[in-house]
Amino acid sequence: MITERASGAVVYRLVDGRLEYLLLKSATSNFWGFPKGHVEGDESDLQTAVREIKEETQLDVAINPDFHADLDYDMVNGHHKHVVLYTALVPADSVIERQTVEISAFGWFDYVTARDTLSYDNLKGLLDQANTYLEDYHHA
Repeated sequence: MITERASGAVVYRLVDGRLEYLLLKSATSNFWGFPKGHVEGDESDLQTAVREIKEETQLDVAINPDFHADLDYDMVNGHHKHVVLYTALVPADSVIERQTVEISAFGWFDYVTARDTLSYDNLKGLLDQANTYLEDYHHA
């Protein structure tokens, strides 16, 4: 079985001390998720996450390597996908310029709304992990 590797991040900002999460809507499959994409060549997962976020949103991010979560699932094409997601804080006033070919919409959401908006349960579980980590991280 072919394994595809991808990497990205739960991109977030702090607005008046509250966490808000960036979600992107795919232009091709109409689902909401986090910025991520395929690992290219000999890139590390961290390098891929930074590159993909830049390509999809024009945001320059600093990845927090202390948090990462792995997702594994089988795709409809028969391939297996392994995804590594980190967290990345951006300034509250960051301007997003979406990559229109891949991204049809984006939004900043509080935790509950982000969880409701995400299209897949495995991403909701990952958001749960990231939110717990980030609440502890920013209130420690």
